[in-house]
Amino acid sequence: MPTRWLLGTLLLCSLARSQGFHDREIMIPWAQAGQGLHGLLVYADLPGKHPLAVLTHGTSLDMPDRHAVSPWAMLPQATWFARRGWVAIVVVRRGYGLSGGRPDYLFPYFLDAGRAAAEDLTAAIDYARGLPQVDASRILAAGVSTGGLAAVALTAAPPPGLVAAVNFAGNNGSRGDHTLPKADELVSAFRSFGKHSRTPMLWVYAENDRFIWPELARQCEAAFRGAGGQDQLIIAPAIGHDGHSLYTHIGAWSPLVDDFLKAQNLVWFPAPLPAPDAPEQASPPGLTEAGQHIFHGYEMCGPHKAFAMSETGVGVSCAQLTPEAAKQKAIQNCRHRSEGKKCKLVSVDGTYAGRQGPAGDSVPYSSVLYPLENISLARDQRLQPR
Repeated sequence: MPTRWLLGTLLLCSLARSQGFHDREIMIPWAQAGQGLHGLLVYADLPGKHPLAVLTHGTSLDMPDRHAVSPWAMLPQATWFARRGWVAIVVVRRGYGLSGGRPDYLFPYFLDAGRAAAEDLTAAIDYARGLPQVDASRILAAGVSTGGLAAVALTAAPPPGLVAAVNFAGNNGSRGDHTLPKADELVSAFRSFGKHSRTPMLWVYAENDRFIWPELARQCEAAFRGAGGQDQLIIAPAIGHDGHSLYTHIGAWSPLVDDFLKAQNLVWFPAPLPAPDAPEQASPPGLTEAGQHIFHGYEMCGPHKAFAMSETGVGVSCAQLTPEAAKQKAIQNCRHRSEGKKCKLVSVDGTYAGRQGPAGDSVPYSSVLYPLENISLARDQRLQPR
């Protein structure tokens, strides 16, 4: 057994007993982002320094959703990397959510938009170099949709230490239903990035992606590779109603990325660290078996979150910027699933509304996924590394 894997096995056995993970919100200083870039730091409680994975999001068609982007939405993906020994940073790019600055979707050309997004990833990497748990000589970037384009663009101007990148459904400008008004421009942008990219990449697209369908994905990949880019393209089987959601189905892409990391000699443990357990709490009374399954998923997601239920259905909201937004979204989702019937909030950020403590205060019904360093971020807060 290689020495690295032997050490990894010992760490794996140790962590199996403690299952210690850290997560906390951060603001990443970046001159062009005003108050900074909103982010989330997730890593396992392991000694020494560890490689860095920088992750970023896509772009909703709805403007309100762009203003509501929270890094907690990518907690499952960040945890996937943390379980494999990476320090993961989720980056909310300029102009989305609480991040300041001009958003990449305002740039008129895909090439410029990709470069702007890559600058945000570079700013996050520069910030991470100063973290005591980060080994900045081994960096991986991954993104979905416009975030996938950002990962590709980053490889064309790679910061020191970038060793690999993953592009999930990378594209820009699509309106869905196989409609992309400037498809030729997108292909050209990938060709331009390929001229300067030499970082090993994995590209993953779904067979039934309505925003960037396989034919277009293959055109973009051919242009990128033809210009000199180094990538492996995988068209994954159809999943869900729209394959553009592939990134949220971790089980579907996990073996693909594991194989890619292994091929690049970027596997640190013989097996991933144990997944964090959900809190051992009973689900609210009156839930069906399906409702209990949904509640379990709610327990595992990040703040701000809420769970609502009616006589016939439930509603969940996760990774909202404020508790109030989580409450409103959960009620809205519950009413939709319950055909307009009255819904009530059962849990908000892990506090169960139906139990009272000795002083009459609400008491925790279930803890948040990780019992360490969960921090709510107000719009005027600037959080620095601890």
